[in-house]
Amino acid sequence: MWNAIATFLTNSSAITIIVIAWLSVYFILSFTILLSRYLALGVWRAKEQSALESILIGGKIENTSSVLKNCSSSVNKEKLDVYIGLAESRSTSGLTLLAIVASTSPFIGLFGTVVGILETFANLGDGTGGINAIARSISEALVATGCGIFVAIPAYSFNLLIKRKAYEIVSLIKREASVLLSNK
Repeated sequence: MWNAIATFLTNSSAITIIVIAWLSVYFILSFTILLSRYLALGVWRAKEQSALESILIGGKIENTSSVLKNCSSSVNKEKLDVYIGLAESRSTSGLTLLAIVASTSPFIGLFGTVVGILETFANLGDGTGGINAIARSISEALVATGCGIFVAIPAYSFNLLIKRKAYEIVSLIKREASVLLSNK
């Protein structure tokens, strides 16, 4: 298998190599964002869940690890809204980059495909393109499209997973704020 990949890359055009390298960086970036954000959000969610449960049974917010514990001295709606907004911003970091990867990857792959097909037509025009050369060039071009789609699907899925975790955290924090305001 590794020999086939090495042979493919050796015989590929510079544009195909650039497209595959670019998509490889996107792929690694997507998984890095997923792992770091998903794990961090999971820990944060557990802390906020624990804080909410503590507040509900009569505990003080100061004794929790909630992002709202800094509001405990003077609880008011405006201050809580600011902390909720900051938490929402912090919890959704990384989503923009995943959205960019998910939306641009297919176009990067398509760019590689178009250039590959243009090279195929250029070879046909030169008279150097037999059926084997045409098949190889078209195959190379389609690999670029496949790679673009292969990168876009996980990036989009990861975006949705992180967005859901962020929603859960913000919902918990809003419930904590409601309890704090009702206890005031």
